[in-house]
Amino acid sequence: MKIDSSLAAVVTGGASGLGLATVQALRDAGVRVAIFDLNPEAGEKAAAETGSLFCQADVLSDDSLDAAFAKAREAHGQERILVSCAGGGNAKTTVSQDRETGAMKLFPTAEFARVVSLNAVGTFATITRFAAGCATLDPVDGERGAIVCTASVAAQDGQMGQAAYAAGKAAIAGMTLPIARDLSRFGIRVNTILPGIFSTPLMNQAPQALKDRLSAMTAYPNRFGEPHEYASLALELCRNTYMNAQAIRLDAGVRFAAK
Repeated sequence: MKIDSSLAAVVTGGASGLGLATVQALRDAGVRVAIFDLNPEAGEKAAAETGSLFCQADVLSDDSLDAAFAKAREAHGQERILVSCAGGGNAKTTVSQDRETGAMKLFPTAEFARVVSLNAVGTFATITRFAAGCATLDPVDGERGAIVCTASVAAQDGQMGQAAYAAGKAAIAGMTLPIARDLSRFGIRVNTILPGIFSTPLMNQAPQALKDRLSAMTAYPNRFGEPHEYASLALELCRNTYMNAQAIRLDAGVRFAAK
């Protein structure tokens, strides 16, 4: 797929971090971009800085997603690119024990379900709406569109306290192949990136000792990934027509220890 001003794109979670870097890369290539994000203040700011359109969207609300896609398509036409970066997690062990009383505490089921839904269900709901619109387009050079999802290396080697996050991200990686097969008849490709440790706003708030310890787990280079490095791969997955149904680690060779 040639990435240029003839295309429109949607980036979920596009107001910060990996999503914002992808928005900027797409805009640098001339693509008309709609930023989907739950945070209106950050979304409007990112849109103004990148020359994009902000569409407030909750990926777990059908009505919110439908309204966001309608707004984006009214402004830019039907998009051919979707980059799904919306997601999140928490850090809680499956069970824990109170040091004073010895009482056992359970990971709240509702909280586990929320994290899994935010990542897996939110990604899937966005894909369905993108695909239903993209499938109506005429093919260009034999294809109609491309999807890039965002999982995490935690999908394969999650640390202690990452059960919910790892489950949600593993679901994204796991559904990549069947969704690619479902959408193959429409000429729509699907790939997933599994980022390692990246310089996102959340990670940058971590104590320096933790950041140093995480960086030391990489093979080379011993540093956090930069958001533009994620964006570069996301655009290549859209460009390269032979890339389909892949879950690709982008991690400098990191393999997480148990904790």
